[in-house]
Amino acid sequence: MARAFINLQDPADLAQVNGVWRFAGGYIPGQPNEGIVSQAEGSPARLPDFDDSGWDTISDLTKWHSHGVAFAWYRIKVTIPATIGGRDLAGGRCLFETCVDDYGEIWVDGDCNRDRGCIQGFNVPQRVVVDAEPSVGDEHTIAVLGVNGPLGAPGGAVFVRYAFLAFEWRDVPL
Repeated sequence: MARAFINLQDPADLAQVNGVWRFAGGYIPGQPNEGIVSQAEGSPARLPDFDDSGWDTISDLTKWHSHGVAFAWYRIKVTIPATIGGRDLAGGRCLFETCVDDYGEIWVDGDCNRDRGCIQGFNVPQRVVVDAEPSVGDEHTIAVLGVNGPLGAPGGAVFVRYAFLAFEWRDVPL
């Protein structure tokens, strides 16, 4: 299977997809106690139309955020370019690949693949489909919720080890 990548931590690669990372701490950013309340129905930060314009822009996803039990959102809007690695998009698919320290959820256009996009374990790489049939100019919002853990006795901090858009093509028809 042929593959090409866009490194979402590299400024030149981010420019290819018109991407800018936005960051805010908290389960529900801007709320007291990080927005942690009993019986919460979910964070609006996962939704594609959520207004993150007041959030910080960041260029280094690997920078540690907070200590102890902490939540952090990383959001990016990407536009699918005309070619990836010199190759046309026809017959390909687009995936988001990341590893969040310590736990992560991935929301693409407001949806979370509950088999692949939810917490997979402590520092486990995650990979979800962004678009099974991408077209030039398609826009997608990717929101990543990072949580420091283990929750019973957290250490370290929240950060993203890496983030890529991966494009794959089947060269041989089935």
